Amino acid sequence: MIPGGGRRALVALVAVAAVAVSGCSSKGGASGDPAKDTGAGSVSGLPVTHFESGLKPDAPAPDLNVRNTDGGEDDKLATAAIADVQSYWAEMLPANFGDQFEPVKSLLSYDAQSDTEETGCGSVKKLVNAFYCPVDDSVAWDRGVLLPMLRQRFGPMSVVVVLAHEFGHAVQYRLGDKAGIAKNTPTVVKEQQADCFAGGYFRWVAEDKSKYYRVSTSEGLNQVMASMFLIRDQAGTSAADKGAHGTAFDRTYAFQAGFEKGPKECAGMTAENIKPRLTERPFDKGDKGKGDAKFNAQTVALLKKSLDEAFKGAGVAAPEITDSGSCQTTPPASYCPDDNTVSIDMAKLAQLAQPIDREAEMKGEDPGGMGDFAAFSEVAARYALGIQKGVGASIDNANAGLRTACLVGAWAAFTNRPGDLRLSAGDLDEAIADLLQPESLVSADVNGKRPDSGFDRVEALRKGYLEGSSVCSKQYA
Repeated sequence: MIPGGGRRALVALVAVAAVAVSGCSSKGGASGDPAKDTGAGSVSGLPVTHFESGLKPDAPAPDLNVRNTDGGEDDKLATAAIADVQSYWAEMLPANFGDQFEPVKSLLSYDAQSDTEETGCGSVKKLVNAFYCPVDDSVAWDRGVLLPMLRQRFGPMSVVVVLAHEFGHAVQYRLGDKAGIAKNTPTVVKEQQADCFAGGYFRWVAEDKSKYYRVSTSEGLNQVMASMFLIRDQAGTSAADKGAHGTAFDRTYAFQAGFEKGPKECAGMTAENIKPRLTERPFDKGDKGKGDAKFNAQTVALLKKSLDEAFKGAGVAAPEITDSGSCQTTPPASYCPDDNTVSIDMAKLAQLAQPIDREAEMKGEDPGGMGDFAAFSEVAARYALGIQKGVGASIDNANAGLRTACLVGAWAAFTNRPGDLRLSAGDLDEAIADLLQPESLVSADVNGKRPDSGFDRVEALRKGYLEGSSVCSKQYA
C-alpha cells in the first residue's frame, strides 16, 4: 500500500447492515447455478471434499507418443494430463462450439538442464517452462526443473494445471474466431482464456468424469490455487506488456470463471471485457517502496482511518485498534467482542508485512514476509468482524469467515483511489498469498476457524473486490 496522498471522498460501503437481516443464503447446489452456489458448504455448487488428489489407481496407460521421454514420474503425470485434457476437449468442443476435436500433432518432454531438443518455436536449451507452439502444433514441458519443482511443492495436480493451461492455447488456435483470437490479440487475453479453460477442465475432474485424475475441492484445489499464485507476474508489470500473463488475482479469477461457468465463458474473454477487472498495473509514480509500506504506528493509524471511512455506512460503533488489547485469541490480530477492539501484535505483523523475496520463493525457500497488504488485510478482517457484530450478524461460523474475506475485498476496492492509504500494484496478490496459508486470518471467524477450501476463500475476496459489499451479505448470510 502507499501512504500519503490527497483527501478522498467519504464513500461508504453499501448494505453492510443487510448482513444482519438478509434472507439470502447459498447452500451446496441449491440454486443449480455454480456461479451463485457459494458458502462454506459448497465450492461453486460442488460439495467440499477431502481425499488425496492425483492419478487414479486404476488410470489407464495413455496411448500417446511423447518424444524424448524418460518415463519418470513427472512424464507420467504430464502424459496422463495431456490424454485427459484431450478427452475433455473431445467432449467440449462439439458440445459448446460445434467443432470436432483434433489432437495436437507433437508432444515433447525435455530436461532444461541438459537437453537441446527443437520445436517449431526453437530450442528448449535451459528453458524452464511448459508451452504450446502453434508453428508445429506441439506441447512441450520441462521434466528436469519445472515439473518436479511444482510437484514437490504443491502436489501432482499442480503439474496437471500447467499442462491444462498450455493445452488451452492449443484450443484457442483450434477455435480461432470463435475465441476471438487473432495475430494482434494481447498476450494477457490469451493467458486469461487459457487459465479459464484449465478451470473448466478441473471442474470436469472434480465432478469425477476423468479416467485419469481425481481432485478434492479442498486440499486438491488448494494445491492448484497455490501453484497458480507462484507463476504470477512480478508486481509492477503492466497488463499492456507484450509478455504479460496476469497477477495471481487475475489468473485465479480466470481459473474460477472457467470452473464456475465453463468454456463458453472463457472463449468470450476479450481485451474489452477483461480490461475493467484486470489488476495488473505498474507501480505509481513516486512509489519508492514499490508498493510496500512499513507496518508501524503511523500506517496503522492510516489503516484505521481508511477502515472507519469505508465502513461508515454501517452506522455502528467502529472497533478501536490497539497493541495492548484485552484478548489474544487469534494472534497476531484478534477481535475482542467484549470491548469492541482489535488487538494486534505490532512486531509479528511487521514481520508478516516484509516484502516477499521472489527469488527465494521461486527456489522453494522461505520468502520472508508476505507483503504489507497481507498484514493490513489481517487487521482489516478483524475490524470487519466488529462491524458485523455491530449489525447483529454471526461472527463465529464458517460463513462469517467467507463474509469477512468478502468485506476485506470490498475495503480493498475502496482504497483503490488516491488517499491517505492507497492500494498498490501487487497488493491483492499479497492478500491471496495470505488467504492460501492454513493459518490465515483474512477468511477466519472470530475464533480463527476458516473454511477448508482455498478456492472459496479466494473467491470471497474477489467477489467483494469486484462486486462490492452487498454481495457479501447476500452470498454469505
